[in-house]
Amino acid sequence: MKLKHVLLGLFVAANTFSYAQDKTKKVLFNIDNHPFYTDEFSRVYKKNLDLVKDESQKDLDQYLDLFLGYKLKIQKANKLGLQNEANYIAELKSYRTQLSRNYMTDTKVTKELVDEAYKRSLKEIKASHILINVDENASPADTLKAYNQALDIRKKAIAGEDFGDLAARFSQDPSAKDNKGDLGYFSVFRMVYPFETAAYKTKKGEISMPVRTRFGYHLVKVNDIRDNRGQVTVAHIMLMKAENPIEGEAVKNTIEDIYKKIKQGESFETLAQQFSQDRSSAGKGGLLQRFGSGELSSEAFENVAFSLKNSGDVSEPFQSQFGWHIVKLIEKFPVRDFADTQTEFESRVRKDDRSKLIDASLNDKLTKKYAVEKNAKLYAKAAKLVTDKFYTQEWEVPAATKELEGNLLVINKEKGITAMNFLEFVNTQQKTKWGLKPIGKVVDQLYGKFIQNQLVAYYNDNLEKENPEFANVMDEYRDGLLLFDLMEKEIWNKAKTDTLGLKAFYEKHVADYQWNPRVEANVFSSTKEEAIQQTLKFLKKKKSIDFIKEQLNKDNKVSIMVKSGVFEEGSDALPKHQKLELGLSDVFKDGNYYFITQVTKKLPKGAKTFEETKGKVINDYQQYLESKWVDDLKKEFTIKVNKDVFTQVKQELQQ
Repeated sequence: MKLKHVLLGLFVAANTFSYAQDKTKKVLFNIDNHPFYTDEFSRVYKKNLDLVKDESQKDLDQYLDLFLGYKLKIQKANKLGLQNEANYIAELKSYRTQLSRNYMTDTKVTKELVDEAYKRSLKEIKASHILINVDENASPADTLKAYNQALDIRKKAIAGEDFGDLAARFSQDPSAKDNKGDLGYFSVFRMVYPFETAAYKTKKGEISMPVRTRFGYHLVKVNDIRDNRGQVTVAHIMLMKAENPIEGEAVKNTIEDIYKKIKQGESFETLAQQFSQDRSSAGKGGLLQRFGSGELSSEAFENVAFSLKNSGDVSEPFQSQFGWHIVKLIEKFPVRDFADTQTEFESRVRKDDRSKLIDASLNDKLTKKYAVEKNAKLYAKAAKLVTDKFYTQEWEVPAATKELEGNLLVINKEKGITAMNFLEFVNTQQKTKWGLKPIGKVVDQLYGKFIQNQLVAYYNDNLEKENPEFANVMDEYRDGLLLFDLMEKEIWNKAKTDTLGLKAFYEKHVADYQWNPRVEANVFSSTKEEAIQQTLKFLKKKKSIDFIKEQLNKDNKVSIMVKSGVFEEGSDALPKHQKLELGLSDVFKDGNYYFITQVTKKLPKGAKTFEETKGKVINDYQQYLESKWVDDLKKEFTIKVNKDVFTQVKQELQQ
């Protein structure tokens, strides 16, 4: 994460406030006749009350000074024109785009869909289907034809004909000829939403009415319903399916020999590396990615994997449509609680077909919320300009003419949208395959979609007016971004690059940069008393650190750790409660660790050199420059504090 974003987060956190509107707000102070109000000051104070560590900042008089200083900096940034710089504008726009996504949705519908998805995730459906293809934008006649065809097939199934046989004969899903429409088990988010809904709403053994998806019409037969088995991680050894019976017998014998080796105690992972013909997993000891029901193309494989009970359990050899397998269970993952899945499910709901329901709900609210004036005559003129070349993606937006002048739409008596805006939108829709004819019907559909898009855009443009929470967050970020740029320009860069000023500040405040008594030492530690006692013996014989490590850290095991350097008394790196004397200490136990300290040199108190404390000097110098700068700002701007109002605010906040 960039430092800028970290610091902006701190600025926003330090100046975040709740979003309730205070109609009784009064002017607390003016900076060059620009008013700042009591409601903002009170909200900032209340929000930060539990966050500040410096007790002085809880004092309201001190806090007023801090708040005033903050607003002075923002005024200075605006005075310098930092709000007009290209980078600032671009970053603010990017942030607004990201933030607005959280507000351009119907939260009630989203919550309902997330709750529904989680409830469905607790079950797994085993289903078969029959598909009759029809394009999303097909004509009403073609759509009705496909629906009736699906309905006729359903009647045959209801009358007693085998669903699988019907799927093999009539389904336009290419796989149906082989699998008779069987989809195996699946859970939430595995199928497109309308299909999923039909599956979850159809009872076991029954067949749904034709359900429309972007692929066409489906008949869904639910064969079984069971509790979700969660997910598993397994490893496997696989031998590919043989092409003839003789080779098949050899493959079977080989997999049985491998299984015997596993039973004799040989490493599953090593055998997978040697013999498994699944190239994607063999090099990893046969390890597969975590999966749930319906996520693999072999139900037989999944069933064996889920049948294993304990980590490390190994299956007997078994066959799938791909060959022979032996499976080892690595870990089982039960169905997660709602709290653990909520964020993930919200994201997935917004990305799949469910999002259309959220968009439709928002569109419905905006249609009721905003008045839209339509120019029917202008629309008729514009619509005639769209020709059949649209179907072949050869249509071009005509040149603007006087006939097309004026507003095609006016939203809320405020925002005008031209006919050319609409025609440019139509141009962007040519890539979609349209079966609907004549072209006038396509244009009418696009006109409705265009109006909805414009309502959403208008709502987005006016989010600050519509939503106080959004407005406040944007104000915080806007000020934080300005403040960052200003501080970088006026304070931070100067403190880092002003070498003479830094050294002069250090020399003036050298008493603040002092060493406590120090020692030059080696600190030996171990969790094993035997190892630390052996270390003590070696040290008494004046053996080197390298010798000690070589003797005690063997067979890839680390028994002794050593930390060497110069340490101040009281340093966390030193064992607690030990007196630091020259030479070797006794063995000292603290928690689970044993320590020996070898002090080779004692260093007295004294001033730190500039280089030794440069980081702290820079930080202190920045604070000094900022304090001096705020004093200068108070002289640069005319400040008028309403003391009576402040007294009243203090009384309210102290109650």
